[in-house]
Amino acid sequence: MNTPEQKEEKPKKEKHGSFMKELMSGIIFSDVIILKNLWYIIFLTILGAYYIGNRFHAERITRESTRLSREVKDLKAEALSVSTHLMSVSRQSEVSRMISERGLGLEELRRPPYKLVVDK
Repeated sequence: MNTPEQKEEKPKKEKHGSFMKELMSGIIFSDVIILKNLWYIIFLTILGAYYIGNRFHAERITRESTRLSREVKDLKAEALSVSTHLMSVSRQSEVSRMISERGLGLEELRRPPYKLVVDK
């Protein structure tokens, strides 16, 4: 039979004082809030670091995309310019003028070319 003396008493958790005293000393923040939610705080810290890194990565991709868009625009303009120059240079009148300027001794055909047929 258990007597009141043999009854094991649970050690009572000593309070550090009133709520205001705990708040002013910082015990409430270190013991109650931070230690009980340590894994949640670690998770939020990792999530925040990932979010910041993702934002920097997205900004870098945006800058790269803008740079490449400008480069494509410049290359399109250059391709159009080269194409226009090639079209003007490859006209028959321009070709004959360039041949006569360089003195290559080539002449323009006056009659159409003909086909040679060899019988065996």
